[in-house]
Amino acid sequence: MSESTTGETRAEGFFTAERAKAFADAVVAIAMTLLILPLMESVADVASDDRSALHWFAEHQQQLMSFVLSFAIIALFWMTHHRVFATVETVTTPLLWIIMAWLLSIVWLPVATAMSGQMSGEDQLVKIVYIGSMVVTSLIMFAQRLYLRAHPRLHRIPPANLVRGMSADIAMALLFALALVIALLVPAVGYWALLIMYLVAPVQHLIVRALARRGGRAAL
Repeated sequence: MSESTTGETRAEGFFTAERAKAFADAVVAIAMTLLILPLMESVADVASDDRSALHWFAEHQQQLMSFVLSFAIIALFWMTHHRVFATVETVTTPLLWIIMAWLLSIVWLPVATAMSGQMSGEDQLVKIVYIGSMVVTSLIMFAQRLYLRAHPRLHRIPPANLVRGMSADIAMALLFALALVIALLVPAVGYWALLIMYLVAPVQHLIVRALARRGGRAAL
């Protein structure tokens, strides 16, 4: 893109997407790194008391599970974001704010993870904060695709891919919400309720079929 074209684009409120992508990648990487900090501190505490590694693993099982789970979930969110923005060439100020909202939800996850790993598993508010954060992230991801669908000038994503992606975002939000309900109603299950996320693909398929049927009826 030439300097004159870039200047015209900025004057119209459009900006190249490369810096936004690089910034998002950096923030996600920092958030994933922050997940490990509570475990680092606990290692120092155990070492200062001259206790064994086996004692540390036994004492911090919940923290370890929360760390691995949150790392995998942030990785999943980042991979989804990366696929969406791979062919986004231009961003606008409103889209930048949506990206910032998404990053805010990602940066919050290490805090929610620390709460779930160190506070009582019977604390219902902790479950709401932890799993609810994932619902919010999924909904913001949906908002990003919705905005891109309304502004095709910004990207080269085929419309059918955007629809499939939005259906995946809806499926994730619904399943995270269902996992939260299960975790609250069946305390013994706890965060294992998040295993329901394995159903994302079939739920997404059902949503796509429902949208196709709705579109077919609208065409009649």
